[in-house]
Amino acid sequence: MNLTDKSKFGRVDLHVTPFAFGAAPIGNIFRPIDEETSDAMIQTAWDAGVRYFDTAPMYGHGLSELRCGHSLRWKNRDDLVLSSKVGRILKPKKRSEIDFAPWTDAAPNEMIFDYSYDGTMRAFEDSLQRLALEHMDICFIHDIDVFTRGNEQPEVFEHAMDGAWKALSQLRDEGVVKAIGVGVNEWEVCHEALKRRDFDCFLLAGRYTLLEQDSLNEFLPLCEERNAAVVVGGGFNSGILATGAIEGAKYNYAPAPKEIMERVSGIEAVCREHGVPLPAAAIQFVVAHPAVPAFAAGTRTVEQLEKNLAWFSHPIPAEFWAELKRKGLLRDDAPTPAGN
Repeated sequence: MNLTDKSKFGRVDLHVTPFAFGAAPIGNIFRPIDEETSDAMIQTAWDAGVRYFDTAPMYGHGLSELRCGHSLRWKNRDDLVLSSKVGRILKPKKRSEIDFAPWTDAAPNEMIFDYSYDGTMRAFEDSLQRLALEHMDICFIHDIDVFTRGNEQPEVFEHAMDGAWKALSQLRDEGVVKAIGVGVNEWEVCHEALKRRDFDCFLLAGRYTLLEQDSLNEFLPLCEERNAAVVVGGGFNSGILATGAIEGAKYNYAPAPKEIMERVSGIEAVCREHGVPLPAAAIQFVVAHPAVPAFAAGTRTVEQLEKNLAWFSHPIPAEFWAELKRKGLLRDDAPTPAGN
């Protein structure tokens, strides 16, 4: 796969590179990344041909947006696609009074959920201020899923389908933003949102991977029917598809259960037979689906980023994918890349 081959972003007049820079890590999740490393990763991605960058107010309480804006400010704005999110208002506050977990050395803002019309408009404008860029190309309603909101998710979802939807729809009509969507951890929430409202796109974290293809049942077919774009993040299922089935491997932010370890071991055996790195297969599988124009990868170092970029372009023969299907390690109806 070629990093510089742009594809159309669903029905919207945008074209994105298939590899997107996911900017959650530069919000200092779990442990800090210094300013020099953050900037170096963005410049390395740019030099490699990456032209799609995804951030959010949540990432480091605004720090990720600040860093993205700093590193992209002097690029030709027409050459890049930028997405961010709404659903949280950030308010300045003393660091000593903020619970930053899981972020470290984040920006001194407290986060308040707000999916109202007014809150969405404010969040959108605040993001543009932090980015210091004149427009946002794509905007997602963030974290209206069970993973984030728990028992209150049904109420939160309804609130977002009213207030946040109205605000983003208006901004789209006014040409302030080109594409609007939902960014969550569950395909079922995306599916329900697409049935309810006229969304252009979705950011789905971890629910369409080499290990998980249930979204092929209903959600992805509806996206194809509506020509809605799906950006997939978390393509390594939070670790195991990058590390392999090693001791302590993580699956969805927890120790991988036995059945997942066994499945990954089976995939790794096919990888060894065909000389394919497991992470390369994980990345390239995702963007083979016609509704998925981009895979968003978050990295902590330039070295990690360079590995991701290399995996994206690593040759994978068509027979590799066919063998995964023959062995029941991949759904028969899952689209796969052409052999290269």
